[in-house]
This record gives sequence, C-alpha cells and structure tokens, in this order.
Amino acid sequence: MSALGSAPRPALETAAMVRAGELSAVEVLEHHLATIEAHEDDVRAFTLVTPDEARTQARAVDAAVAKGEDPGPLAGVPIALKDNLCTRGLPTTCSSRILDGWRPPYDATVVTRLAAAGAVSVGKTNMDEFAMGSSTETSAIGPTRNPHDLTRVPGGSSGGSAAAVAAGFAPLALGSDTGGSIRQPAALCGVVGLKPTYGTVSRYGLVAFASSLDQIGPFAGTVADAALLFDVIGGHDPLDSTSLNRPTPRVLSVLDEGVDGMTIGVLAEYLDGVDPDVAARVHQAAEALAAAGARIEEISVPEVALGLSAYYLIAPGEASSNLARYDGVRYGLRVDAEDTAGMNTATRSAGFGAEVKRRIMLGTYVLSAGYMDAYYNQALKVRTKIIEGFDRAYAQCDLLLGPTTPTTAFALGAKTEDPLTMYLSDVCTIPTNLAGHPAISVPFGTGDDGLPIGVQLLGPALAEGDLLRGAAVVEAAAPPMAPPALTASLRGGSQENREGVS
Repeated sequence: MSALGSAPRPALETAAMVRAGELSAVEVLEHHLATIEAHEDDVRAFTLVTPDEARTQARAVDAAVAKGEDPGPLAGVPIALKDNLCTRGLPTTCSSRILDGWRPPYDATVVTRLAAAGAVSVGKTNMDEFAMGSSTETSAIGPTRNPHDLTRVPGGSSGGSAAAVAAGFAPLALGSDTGGSIRQPAALCGVVGLKPTYGTVSRYGLVAFASSLDQIGPFAGTVADAALLFDVIGGHDPLDSTSLNRPTPRVLSVLDEGVDGMTIGVLAEYLDGVDPDVAARVHQAAEALAAAGARIEEISVPEVALGLSAYYLIAPGEASSNLARYDGVRYGLRVDAEDTAGMNTATRSAGFGAEVKRRIMLGTYVLSAGYMDAYYNQALKVRTKIIEGFDRAYAQCDLLLGPTTPTTAFALGAKTEDPLTMYLSDVCTIPTNLAGHPAISVPFGTGDDGLPIGVQLLGPALAEGDLLRGAAVVEAAAPPMAPPALTASLRGGSQENREGVS
C-alpha cells in the first residue's frame, strides 16, 4: 500500500500506473474501501457500498493487465455512482422509500461505459429524494455530512457523490444536475463538478426528475480528472431520444491550451446578494484569467434573475408527470388497501417524503386545466428569454464567470423549515439548466469561515473544451485549501460535533 501514499492520487495517475502494472487495481480498491470503512459512519455518503462487486471488477482489470491488454482509460479507478443511476441487480432507490427493494434489470448507459473503461464502482451515493433538494437532507435514509465540517451540509441533490470525492472515498463520482445538483455540492465540498451540455451524456438509465433539465456529469478532485471522466461517458446513445447525434467535444486533450485571446464576462447578476467573501473569490479568479491572457469585462444578462421562478414551475410540472409511475404496482413499495385507488394513495403517501410531495402538488397544479397557460406556459416563455439573454452574452464573450453558490456550506437543519430559502441556494446554477448549456464549478479557496468556495464558468452549448481550458487556469491559480481533516475531526473535541448532527 505504500505505493499509494497518504495523499489522494488523481484518477489520471492511478489509471496510468495500473495500466503500466505499477499498481494493482485490487490494491487501489482496498485502499479506498479502508477509507470508506474508517469514515463512512460519520460522512454517510453512501446508500450502498458494494465491496464484493468492486473486488470482482478490480480483479478483472488486473487480469487484463497481466495478459497485456488495455483495460481502458479509467483502469482500476474507484468511482461512486449517484443512487438515481440504474445498476443491474443492485438496489437503485433515489434515496426514497417508494423504491425500497427495487433492483433494475439493466445498467444505465454511463454505468456500461464506465465498466468498459475499466472503472471500479464502489457503491451508490446518497442524494436528496428523487434529486429534489439542495442539501441532501430530504433523503429517506438521513443526511450526508460535509467532510470539511460534519455539522454542515454537503449541498445537493448529489451531496453524497460530492462528499465521497471530498472525503477520499473515490477519486471520481457521477451525479445528475437538474438545477445545479452537481455544481452546487461540488462548490460546498471543495471539488470539481461539471454539468455538460444537455444531450452530450446519455440519460438512459437515469431515473427521471425533470426530463428537459436532467443531465449526468462528473465529480472529481481535479479538472483533468473531470475531463477524463467526461470523455469516457460522453457521446451519442441511440437508447436516449434526447442524446445529441453529433460528435461530443473531447476535452482532456485541450486542457493545456489556456485562455489567451478569450473574452470572459463576469456576470453581474450572479454577484448580486452573494456573500462578500464569495464575491471576492470570483474577482480573484477573474484576475487569474486576465493574467493568463484573457480579456475580462463585466456583462449583464438580466433575464437570469427570472430563472428561479421559471424553474420552480417547469421542474415540478415535469416531476409530477415522471413520478406518476410510482403507483404501488410496478416498482418498489406497495401499501395494500381495499381497492386500487386506495392502494395508490396509501403507497404514495407512505413512500414519498415531504419535499417530493410538495413538488408533485405544485407541478400538478401548474399543469391543470385553467392554470397551465397562466403558469407553466409562461415559464416556458421565460425559459426562451433566458436562452436569448445568454445568446447575446455569448456573442460578446467566449465564457462567463460567477459564483457557484451565494454562500459557503450552511449548517445541517438551518434551512429545512424554509423551502424558499433552500431554493435560493441554486440561484446561480439554475439558469444554465434552463438554457441546456454546460458549466463547471472549480474550488477556489475558502470563505471567512474556512469552508470551500467554488467559482463557476459558464459557456454556450458544446463549449466544454473552452470551459475546461478556463477551469484549468482557475484551478492552477486557486488559493490553497486544506483537505478535509476527517481523522482529526474525529479526535479530541469531535464528540461535540458528532452530537450536534446526530
């Protein structure tokens, strides 16, 4: 195990060493399983850890290397999967009671592509129920904790995936981003999170929340690792009717090209109302991009201020339709009653949590006769206006820059009683989903409270190459940030912290 060292090793380096026979995939896996065993009870990043299946995958990678074969670009790299990605024969619950006991008969396309690339899946990660939340506190199994401070949230809905990477449980993870659910937890946990262009990564096998917004994407410890993972999972899939039937940008090969000659706009609306320490980091990132040769200018896209309102009409509307399938007949939980209608009602009442019920009711209302034109269709018009606003901005700028979140990680329980305040956590990320564009969050130092801050780069459709080039520059200039001191946090005065979040 000495070859692994104590510091986390990037996925790119791990894969190269495994492919060269300098490390075994089994050795890499056991190192990460030991880290999970040591700290998972405190972080609670997973709904399910799969050591036996992972060991089988790791042994297959080592066998391929021994035969002189190339196991793939992710050879032996552990990866964690958000629990809304279908995994054949393994529970997929979306952190909801209504899917108790459901084991999909197929793998999501991204899961298949990961296996073909030699990755080793270590388990399914916790999430807000059906991806509806911003803190991973709506999970039916309880919240995940931020590895940087166990009294704080990791963000959401992909909080388990972000926490798994931050805690060193896996170098890579997959999440889904409907309104910021990759980028927001990446920022709060101090890791890289990429939301790709809608349609560049197959959604086949992703349990749907809002089908016109959902997008699978990577979490990683470095920009290069995120680029590597995107290159593996991206590309057309005939099983997904929304998959773009055109070449997906390859990004790993362009990381070193820099930003010289680019114009990058600092998005004025995204700096309104954010904490001063967050805004200061955005300005520092802009200075770093300017020093690397980019032209920086302030730009305004007034339409993004309407994003939150439009999102919370469109997304619940699509959710109410998608979640109608959970009726006690075809999937998971079933609560018996005297007749079918009673069984449907009893099952959904017992199976869905409060936030999911809230969004189903809101979505059903805005799609109902007499209200659809007044609410849902108006929100679609606003969505078009947001797209037009971004188009004007990208006519002047190659990329946009802003904060990923308005604040650093907030305390567990601080916003659970105030849904509107919770929704505001995604105010900087939602407009990108409405437009279908890519965006990436990169760690950039810490706030006044010592917790991670993420800055966000946004680009037009299929601009992942430019985004990753900019992200690499930002990453290289980032102020130092200490890794989560999980071992230290569980010693000495840690008992108080544990009691505070029990």
